[in-house]
Amino acid sequence: MNQLHKIFPVRYTVMVLCILLLLAGIIALALQGSPWWWLAVLAGAALTLLGLRDRRQTRHAILRNYPVIGHMRFFLEFIRPEMRQYFIESDTEALPFSRAQRSLVYQRAKGDPDNRPFGTLMDVGARGYEWVNHSMAPTRLDGHDFRVWIGGSPDAPSQSVAPCTQPYHASVFNISAMSFGALSANAILALNKGAQIGGFAHDTGEGSISQHHRVHGGDLIWEVASGYFGCRNDDGSFSEERYIANATQPQVKMIELKLSQGAKPGHGGVLPGAKVTPEIAAARGIPVGIDCISPARHSAFSTPEEMMHFIARLRTLSGGKPTGFKFCLGHPWEWFAIVKAMLKTGITPDFIVVDGAEGGTGAAPVEFTDHVGVPLQEGLLLVHNTLIGVNLRDRIKLGAAGKVITAFDITRMMALGADWCNAGRGFMMALGCIQAQTCHTGNCPTGVTTQDAVRQQALVVPDKATRVAQFHKSTLHALQELVQAAGLRHPCELNAHHIVRRISDTEVRLLSNLLLQVRPGALLDDLAHQHDVFRTYWPLASAESFQPLAQPHVKPSAPADHHDMVPQAAGGR
Repeated sequence: MNQLHKIFPVRYTVMVLCILLLLAGIIALALQGSPWWWLAVLAGAALTLLGLRDRRQTRHAILRNYPVIGHMRFFLEFIRPEMRQYFIESDTEALPFSRAQRSLVYQRAKGDPDNRPFGTLMDVGARGYEWVNHSMAPTRLDGHDFRVWIGGSPDAPSQSVAPCTQPYHASVFNISAMSFGALSANAILALNKGAQIGGFAHDTGEGSISQHHRVHGGDLIWEVASGYFGCRNDDGSFSEERYIANATQPQVKMIELKLSQGAKPGHGGVLPGAKVTPEIAAARGIPVGIDCISPARHSAFSTPEEMMHFIARLRTLSGGKPTGFKFCLGHPWEWFAIVKAMLKTGITPDFIVVDGAEGGTGAAPVEFTDHVGVPLQEGLLLVHNTLIGVNLRDRIKLGAAGKVITAFDITRMMALGADWCNAGRGFMMALGCIQAQTCHTGNCPTGVTTQDAVRQQALVVPDKATRVAQFHKSTLHALQELVQAAGLRHPCELNAHHIVRRISDTEVRLLSNLLLQVRPGALLDDLAHQHDVFRTYWPLASAESFQPLAQPHVKPSAPADHHDMVPQAAGGR
């Protein structure tokens, strides 16, 4: 038997059967002349040629050793994600978002009932499980249109140098930054129409304001990134004239300076010239068909102090609209340097959006997606508590972005210090995204992330715009019910003592008992008694440079249960 295997390996059996099918078809055709035998001849010939090709090609070892039948392996690998998603995975285990999370978005977007029978699917005894403590005296609120003033308010003007004069009354739940180009034209149209219907904001992403953002007139947050798309000179530098033309449009409500994004912080990008269509070129202010470079850093400033002056300049040129920045936390001394620049110049941004490392993107290197940047909870906590520690928290509103899907996600982030939340992938699912994870290929099956004109026809704008608005409305209605159950009047009253976390099988704690709290002004007058991240890195930060004044060194005497970089600290707003 072994000798037979050496002469004729079993792995060639399918190829041999293909050859026999070809020969049998030829013989039968010659004897009977039935046209149906042509099918056998053609199938046998095609499979035989495929087998010969497999044996001769040098790219795939599997196909050289298993001609014809080896293709089954690649087919099964191709459909594996769908097979797992639909037949194998449980409702709560898939990533980035579980079937239960996606189903909830679909139900709320369609206006279907989202109640669940027979109890929770969550393991309430699992370590890390969290819940909201309810009140014995729940409140009753008239509505769910929770809002927050950004850039001061009509009765409390901004205290910053070059202050905001057009404060924005924003919803606590808005569409996160997603560019035209990364999303299809129909997706942008539906998102902005949904924002217009629901009265919430739509962040343009770094791709600037396209013609599709303007059609329905929904409120825009214009993101100004390192490529200065929509406000750039031909050499890629910042153009004041072009900035004014966009920033002063009534539809633009806020200006967001993008320093980094959670999914790939510290990484620039290139949009190949082949993808730079006339529409994308018009929105970004770049030539058609030429590679579009997104630098990893800004050219308009090089120090924290210069950054504050640039923010003041953007705010003034916009006509006094709320101006802030978005970033994913990295080196703590760089963040502290920005805060010191605020103190030195008297210029404060009207808002800061903290983007967590768990945030999504159309495409990013795996190492950046998995291992670069601080997750949202830790980033938000450090930013929130630093501002408390220098008495600037009441002047700066905080947004939070990173896997925000449900009303509990919003509740949790606001309890940890956020004033509002943004969602990107949640609103993509409201458009019909099925988490196929083919965003970067141009082959999105639902037309959300493709520039293929035929594919995006599947996304019908009027229907999807209604779903976007309905998802927002239903999520805020659920938030209203949580706020009422906690005995509060507005989600801004949420704090860390409203959230409970399971520590072990026999122990649970309020987050307020787990997370350290920074006293107002403590970084200015009592640094020696603060968490190690402040004692170690605050002295290294300078308003004149993003570089540390000395080599960072964490004291070995720090308690083992304290994080060296980001304190688990929370406090009231």
